[in-house]
Amino acid sequence: MPITLMNPSGLPKIDAYQQVSIATGSRLLFIAGQVAWDADGVTIGEGDLAAQVEQCYLNIGTALAEVGASLDDVAKLTVYVVDWTPDKMPLLMEGITRAVTKLGVTPAPPATLLGVAALDVPEHLVEIEATAIID
Repeated sequence: MPITLMNPSGLPKIDAYQQVSIATGSRLLFIAGQVAWDADGVTIGEGDLAAQVEQCYLNIGTALAEVGASLDDVAKLTVYVVDWTPDKMPLLMEGITRAVTKLGVTPAPPATLLGVAALDVPEHLVEIEATAIID
């Protein structure tokens, strides 16, 4: 696996992710921001942040699998949440937990969480993009 994750001493340990991702692979994969659409473009979990986070992760997993990779190869995630407030964190974590359980991995790459006013369509509550490294 071309990714090593770590928490350097002197930085806080965050339960949801590691602070640093060291990449040794030779190919970069940039996965477009994934929303809670299924393969037919139908929104999954309208009004349900946890269900939409889960679908975003599953979509990223599908994109990675197509090129022989998995969430274990992800070096960085960026998460955009509509009208973010800290009280939404349990729903975000619930969706992540459900998805990684289904995918059989426990990724914890560095991540950035951004609150946004809106996404592409009103029913989308979250969008997640990923950068991965493979050999």
